[in-house]
Amino acid sequence: MQAHILVCFLAFVLWKCLAMWQSRAGLGNAPRTVLEELARIQSHDVVLPTATQGLLRLRCVTQPDAAQAALLDRLGLVLPKRMRFDQQEFPALAAND
Repeated sequence: MQAHILVCFLAFVLWKCLAMWQSRAGLGNAPRTVLEELARIQSHDVVLPTATQGLLRLRCVTQPDAAQAALLDRLGLVLPKRMRFDQQEFPALAAND
C-alpha cells in the first residue's frame, strides 16, 4: 500500500514538474498534450546479420515531424540520432553471437 502511495506521489510530482517546465517554455500548462505529442517519437532496434561479425545491432530514433521538432526546441531537448545498444538489456541477442 505504501509503495502505491509513493508511486502516485512521484507521478504527481513529475506531472507538476512537466507543467512548470512547459509553462516556462511558453507552451501553456497542459502536460497531457506534450506527452501525447512526444509519445509518437519511437525507438527501434535493428539487428542485421553480417558476414564477418555475426550480428550488427543498431538502435535508431524516429525523426520528429515539424510540430514535434518545434516542441522539442521550445523545451530545449535534443533527440539522439542513434542510441547505444546495451548488451545487458538483451542477453538473448548476445547469446546468438
